[in-house]
Amino acid sequence: MEFIDLKAQYRALQPAIDAGIRKVLESTRFIGGGEVKELEERLASYVGRRRCVSCANGTEALQLAFMAYGIEAGDAVFCPDMTFISSVEPAVMLGAKPVFCDIDPATYNLDPVSLEKQIEAVEREGKYRPRFVVAVDFLGNPADFEAISSVCKAHGLILIEDAAQGTGASRNGRKCGSFGDIATTSFFPSKPLGCYGDGGAVFTDDDEIAGLLNSFKVHGKGPKGKYDNVRIGLNSRLDTIQAAVLLAKLDVLEQEIVTRQAVAKRYDEAFGGRIQIPAVMPGSVSAYAQYCVLADSPEQRQRVLDAMKKAEVPSLIYYPNVLHSLDAFAPYEGDGVLPNAKHYADCNFGMPFSPYLTEADQQKVIDTVLGAL
Repeated sequence: MEFIDLKAQYRALQPAIDAGIRKVLESTRFIGGGEVKELEERLASYVGRRRCVSCANGTEALQLAFMAYGIEAGDAVFCPDMTFISSVEPAVMLGAKPVFCDIDPATYNLDPVSLEKQIEAVEREGKYRPRFVVAVDFLGNPADFEAISSVCKAHGLILIEDAAQGTGASRNGRKCGSFGDIATTSFFPSKPLGCYGDGGAVFTDDDEIAGLLNSFKVHGKGPKGKYDNVRIGLNSRLDTIQAAVLLAKLDVLEQEIVTRQAVAKRYDEAFGGRIQIPAVMPGSVSAYAQYCVLADSPEQRQRVLDAMKKAEVPSLIYYPNVLHSLDAFAPYEGDGVLPNAKHYADCNFGMPFSPYLTEADQQKVIDTVLGAL
């Protein structure tokens, strides 16, 4: 049994994927081929943004977003304490101060109340300038953008949607990637829309920002091309083969999202009332990049993980640490215990999940976990 069955997906899509890759190989347009532009146009339309700018990976997508808005040393960037380090790592590399916020205990997403509390604390201290908020669609579950946007507007902050796990998800009829002042995503292979290497994209409705993104991602190129360098940038281009793979997968993304709902529903019905299942807000559709539940305690989690290992059912702790506890953030003032994020880190575990997970394998997961509980 695969934790995320990319092999089964490839078998299902092999003719389209192979044909796309072959076309690129025959053209030898490995960088900047037509498939890249086609992908950007199709993704912008799919998400509901004016512009999509592809890049080398999801982390650099966030870095490009911060650079386009002119992040500076002394800026404060607020993000959930439970996410992958890349949500805030680029901002710290560019000189900003990370400020961590607690998560909602049910959805695992950024808690708007904790966010406002942390913003007000930084404002009172006066040492850093509140500037950015990174709201993550955690595990593919859309964040509460109405409440988070309201907080950002009240304090004059730039809202970045980190939709690395959220491609295909939606909230109140809007696709993830369409929220915030700017949004980013990742095409890491395990994502709902993943390539066969690495890749990312930035979404914006601002043509000027899109122009800056396109400049920064190619060594700060100017209007005369890549040798007309008008600013310091980086090398962050999505290669054409990855774009070809993504185009083939984009064709079936909506169908896969529907199947993901069916697999999640079966898990929900089996585990509801026995263990905490991920909550999806009314009006939201999760992409279920991962399906993670919360045990009552670390000890209960370990018993379940032991049973899964014995039954040869893959498992994953996603993620095991709150961000502010990591050594990488030791130079910054601690934010104390954020209890919901800490409980998630101590008690979460994920189980096999993909649109290609067979019903027999789903049942084996269910029987194994329930038996352990």
